[in-house]
Amino acid sequence: MSNDIVRSSVDTEPKRARHRGRLRWQLPMLAALLGGGLWFAHSTYSPTGAGASAPLAALLPTVTVSNPAQRDVNDRLKVVGQFSAINRVELRAQVGGTLSEIHFQDGQIVQKGDVLFVIDPRPYEIKLAQAKAQLETAKSRLDLADNQLERAQSLEKNGWSTQEALDQRVSEQKAAQAAFDDAQARIRDSELDLEYTKVTAPFTGRIGARQVSVGGLIAGSRAASSPTTLLATLVSLDPIYLDFDMSEQDYLMFQRERQKHGGQLANKVKASLSDERAFGYLGTLDFVDNTVNRSSGTIHARAIFQNPGLFLAPGQFARVRLGLTPFEPALLVPDAAVLADQSAHIVLTVDENNVVVPKEVEVGDLRDGLRVIRSGIASSDKIIIDGILTAKPGSQVVPKIAPISVGSN
Repeated sequence: MSNDIVRSSVDTEPKRARHRGRLRWQLPMLAALLGGGLWFAHSTYSPTGAGASAPLAALLPTVTVSNPAQRDVNDRLKVVGQFSAINRVELRAQVGGTLSEIHFQDGQIVQKGDVLFVIDPRPYEIKLAQAKAQLETAKSRLDLADNQLERAQSLEKNGWSTQEALDQRVSEQKAAQAAFDDAQARIRDSELDLEYTKVTAPFTGRIGARQVSVGGLIAGSRAASSPTTLLATLVSLDPIYLDFDMSEQDYLMFQRERQKHGGQLANKVKASLSDERAFGYLGTLDFVDNTVNRSSGTIHARAIFQNPGLFLAPGQFARVRLGLTPFEPALLVPDAAVLADQSAHIVLTVDENNVVVPKEVEVGDLRDGLRVIRSGIASSDKIIIDGILTAKPGSQVVPKIAPISVGSN
């Protein structure tokens, strides 16, 4: 056993000697390499980035920067409204009878004066003929009464008749005249009934589904003393109303801004349908109610829109924009470039040394995906609009300039 220990000691000693020999020539070489690398890194590094070499620049994050966009904007209300017809009527029969004709297709655009329904006119034609016959009878009686009165006046003038007889003839003539006038009125009444057997469109618009069929018995009453039959509904489409409600706070802002600017603000209202992003419909505010609803705390308002293509329909919803203030220059940045920091908002900028500098800003509303910045930045600032996740405040970045596209809404 002692021999094995001695042999192991003897075998290990030459190996340690050989290892110490390798270290003697490897350590100086490693020191030389490390020194040269440190010298190279020191000679190529530039804190400002102006003289940064390609290898170092490749290690820095690249971000896209741009100056804030500039555009004239105004404060405005944004609410949801609903279109409604200016004119809406329930078509009901003025006279009763059997429905004989229908002259439209459900949902059709009809013009003012178009015949829509026809009620069997024959009973009213008979009634008109009877009224005309009564008129002839009344006319004959009136002619006779006029002749008798003329003779009675002549006899009384010559003293051949009494005053009582003359008074009797005067009374008969007046009664005959009244009967004649009544017969004339009955003719006009019969003609009106006959006219009402044709139900016409009171204005141009779109008619709804018919509520009756040919052959059905229609109840009608010009005096509206009994229930009448609903035939269909008709609504006008051009122009068309857009109704919306403003909160009391919005209404106060609306009133104060108009008083402040002396009524110089145009009451222009823009609208956008539910499947549209652009506000392509332009209308005019024409009515604001006179009371605030006590239960909802809102006040009703209405704008009028031209609808020549009849594309807008009553009942459709739309987003509404109503300008409050005159247009003034403003700065805008992409909404994604604005970061929320608890109760504040921050944008990241790049200074002249390409170092990321955060700035707190006051924001406004959105305009075509761009956020209005009311204060906190200048038009010359370079705003980071892409690569925000790689940009850390106080760190250096490689900026790439790209302009912000600005819309028109």
